[in-house]
Amino acid sequence: MRIEARLQELGLVLPPPVQPPAGVRLPFTPVRVVDDRAYVSGHGPQAADGAPAGPFGRVGAEVTVEQGYQAARLTALSMLGSLQRELGDLDRITAWGRVFGMVRSAPGFAAQPSVINGFSDLILELFGDAGAHARSAVGMAELPFGLPVEVEAEVVISP
Repeated sequence: MRIEARLQELGLVLPPPVQPPAGVRLPFTPVRVVDDRAYVSGHGPQAADGAPAGPFGRVGAEVTVEQGYQAARLTALSMLGSLQRELGDLDRITAWGRVFGMVRSAPGFAAQPSVINGFSDLILELFGDAGAHARSAVGMAELPFGLPVEVEAEVVISP
């Protein structure tokens, strides 16, 4: 429970399962384990009650780079919550293989890596060398529910 202890030291809390907006159906699993891999569906920032967290809008217009960075950090907590529920213990994660970060971007906005750094920085802070990962950070015209950030990942796990 080393990772959970580190989260507690930092005063960070993992949110409950996402509560999608009324009328929205999500017919997939947040985490799919196959052999020694956990494939993590796209996650966005969540509030403490599980609802999608703002600010909402396009980074570079309604949302600043710093707000986007914080949204990406909240997205990491959301993903860690899903992983903890599926794996039972975050210490089962032996490596972060790949992270794919999507930023809802205003036309001409090109600082997507600075936004997704919010996700990467927290994973590296919590997992150290095991948190090192390959990553893409791309701009998107739209993301679900007006979220500014969505991230998916693949992690290596122990039995």
